[in-house]
Amino acid sequence: MKIKKTIGKIHLWLGLASGLIVIILGITGCLYVFEEELRPLVHKHYHVDEVKKTPLPFSKLLAIAETQSENPISGCKIYNNKDRTVAFWSFNKLENNSIWYWDDYDRLYIYIDPYTGKVEKLEDYNFEFFFVVRMLHQTLFLKHDIGDPIVGTATILFVISLITGLILWWPKNKSAAKQRFWFRWKDTTKWKRKNYDLHNILGYYMMIFALIIALTGLIWAFEWYDSGLQWALNGGQTIEKSEKSVSDTTQVNSKNSFDKIYNTTKQLHPKADNYILFIPKDSAAAFNTFIKYENCFNNASIEYDQYSGKILKTNSFDNKNTGEKFRSINYDLHVGSILGLPGKVLAFFASFVSAGLPITGFLIWWGRNKKKKKDPAETGE
Repeated sequence: MKIKKTIGKIHLWLGLASGLIVIILGITGCLYVFEEELRPLVHKHYHVDEVKKTPLPFSKLLAIAETQSENPISGCKIYNNKDRTVAFWSFNKLENNSIWYWDDYDRLYIYIDPYTGKVEKLEDYNFEFFFVVRMLHQTLFLKHDIGDPIVGTATILFVISLITGLILWWPKNKSAAKQRFWFRWKDTTKWKRKNYDLHNILGYYMMIFALIIALTGLIWAFEWYDSGLQWALNGGQTIEKSEKSVSDTTQVNSKNSFDKIYNTTKQLHPKADNYILFIPKDSAAAFNTFIKYENCFNNASIEYDQYSGKILKTNSFDNKNTGEKFRSINYDLHVGSILGLPGKVLAFFASFVSAGLPITGFLIWWGRNKKKKKDPAETGE
């Protein structure tokens, strides 16, 4: 009994310490889980006015984007869906002492009609709705070096709370188990009992999914966790990353090769959902591309010589080590998309229940405290 009482205190105080942040993470997680489906519905500039036969060359679209930004273009996303605009972006690191994420980078997105070259919208991405939700979820609106460890620490406390909660929930016998697996409410059931059941029963059924969401989320919070997990998955081996590919700077610099790179990528992966092209930052850098499929196991990346368009390196899921494979599907595990739409629905409800656990837990604690103050002799429910 003493052990269970100690576990109860740990569960209580960790829940109180992390509760507010867990509520924020749960609610924002619910909002963000369907962002891929909702963004095209709420943003008119994601779609072209008219689908035409032939889009403009990539190099022409890049040249248009460059006229719209004071900073170098960092990359773009091109969808296989013919009615989608092409999104270019530029990131500029800002030097200041501010603690807020919007003062860290100047993020400009440029949406261009690929058939006419018309600029549909210039967007300050720092304040795009879903990005705001993401940054509240990931950093509490703080810069990464400040917000990540705060959110990560709260997530670790939440994980421990889930485990201690399971220990406290575990029924002593078959008779007690009948009350733990489903709601047995009657017209006379008081709200305190209903709140207690919501906390315990929903927490039990969503625990495994909440744990998956929490543990995969820690990847972005702590570098030591990310590298340590990959080390463990690789059998206790630290596998050095391969050297970055470089372009042959003796060749003539021509952006026409960019068209060749995009066309080659599309020919090699004609059924991909979209293609992300990262514009080289300097004259020696390779031209990196990421090919995104609906099924994350089909995702791939290709590195090209930025001048000749020659393929330097190809990476797919199959040729990665175990740690890299897990890292490549971590996001899809986190938001549930690894199981398609049903997985996202499951992640939504797991996030919703997770947001509710600190609230229902607080009400249980508050109710017991009030009861003890009324009658110090009463210690049970």
